[in-house]
Amino acid sequence: MCGDSVDPSAALPDEPGQEHSAEAPRVKETLYARFHALLRRDFLVGGIPPRYFITRWIFLRLLAVVHLIAFVSLWVQIDGLIGSRGIAPANLLLNLARTRAGVDRYWRLPTLCWLNDSDWYLHLLCGAGAFFALVLLLGYAPPLCLAALYILYLSLVSVSPDFLSFQWDSLLLEMTFLAIFFAPLQRRPNLSKESVHSRVMLLLLRWLLFRLMFTSGVVKLEDATWRNLTALNYHFETQPLPTVLGWYAHHLPEWMLKVSVAGMFVIELVVPFLVLAPRRIRGASAGVLIGFQLLIMATGNYTFFNLLTIALCLLLLDDRHWRALLPKRFFAWLAPPETIRRLPFWRKLAMGMLAVPIAMITGSQMAQLLPNASGPPGWMWPVMEQVHPYRVANRYGLFAHMTTTRPEIVIEGSDNGADWKAYVFKYKPGPEDRRPARVAPHQPRLDWQMWFAALRPGHPPNWFLNLCFRLLQGEPEVLSLLGSNPFPERPPKMIRATLYTYQFTSIEEQRKTGMWWRSTLQGPYMAPMTLDGDGSE
Repeated sequence: MCGDSVDPSAALPDEPGQEHSAEAPRVKETLYARFHALLRRDFLVGGIPPRYFITRWIFLRLLAVVHLIAFVSLWVQIDGLIGSRGIAPANLLLNLARTRAGVDRYWRLPTLCWLNDSDWYLHLLCGAGAFFALVLLLGYAPPLCLAALYILYLSLVSVSPDFLSFQWDSLLLEMTFLAIFFAPLQRRPNLSKESVHSRVMLLLLRWLLFRLMFTSGVVKLEDATWRNLTALNYHFETQPLPTVLGWYAHHLPEWMLKVSVAGMFVIELVVPFLVLAPRRIRGASAGVLIGFQLLIMATGNYTFFNLLTIALCLLLLDDRHWRALLPKRFFAWLAPPETIRRLPFWRKLAMGMLAVPIAMITGSQMAQLLPNASGPPGWMWPVMEQVHPYRVANRYGLFAHMTTTRPEIVIEGSDNGADWKAYVFKYKPGPEDRRPARVAPHQPRLDWQMWFAALRPGHPPNWFLNLCFRLLQGEPEVLSLLGSNPFPERPPKMIRATLYTYQFTSIEEQRKTGMWWRSTLQGPYMAPMTLDGDGSE
């Protein structure tokens, strides 16, 4: 699989320490000539491509770390979320699909759980995912590990639409699928022996970064609070799981918050176009995008999403960037190959055949977001519908509409209908004196879904009703997802849910009272529930 070999000194004449031929024609130093030279080094098939051996090495290991986080984070919650005694049991979904979908169920729900849907098997899938993530981190058989990680995570996503339907779950799957073909096709690769990367897959991964960032900016243009630059007046307070730095950011001067929103639009609507710019500009854009993600990480709990985005940003850097960024002592350890081994023709052809449908589908998805868009052609809709269950081409766009208030659901239990005790969650706002916590990159998925449920008062989702039912049963798997159980000896006879509005306290108020939140009662969210269905008090 090595393909042809070429002398790297001939392929990269602009490497440090190498001199250009004295016989080469001198090019007049004009702006056009410089731009043309940069373009040739980065894009033209017959030009001089930069190396990405170190970039690929770092990208794959960061992707392995994210997979390890994702599987372990889900593993510790799996019983309470989708176990047989959990909130939304996977086996019930599979049984429903068997009844209603027939043979089509294998396509609509692509999962290994068709082989077994027991609790121990769900644990096996999580454990296997963590194992392959560690193997990938060590650098063994990257394509095989990535394929296994994709199949395992897709299997869990497919059977948990209530708790694994976040955009970063789809992003992780799409990145992993593309990385299968971007990784070196070797059992034990190392930088001194690897073949060159697939340029088609590199472009698809950069296209994914462009779509992720640009669509996140485009969708915000439809919301008035984003357009008038007041969105950050509410964002830090109303985001799903605030951090203490987010609490302090909320109290910044309003002019500074407006400038930050304007800067966000520049980063999400302008900087993505630099993804395809020449390498010097592209390197600067990577720094801007990574800095943007670090700010988001500091002020919010967005699980492993920011790490995934940073991994994509690293693909904007080539090995010459890393030589400028890393200490010299790393050069010997991260030494690229002395001879570049090109990809064989059959691999290039296969990559091109795979890239065409992905580009068509994702391009159609992007077109739908543009103003006055007519949508994709009619024949494209069935294709998009068939591909959707596999999460290899997804739509993105975070925080399209800013929530300006923070409703919070408080679940309470009672034995007599008069004295009610509240269940406290681990991370979402509850006690007013509890400091906003740092929980990312772990994702407490029940806490996240409680935020979404509170935004739709009057219509408790089915999973929420099942949660209350499990609390009435006193299921230990579900109770383990909560921070405290006010009924340790036996479950309550009744459960109800009440809606409050939460707001950050002022700096002065926090110093005087120690409170980080203040809450205002809004009214009932769900009428009292009992196991026998009689909720009368």
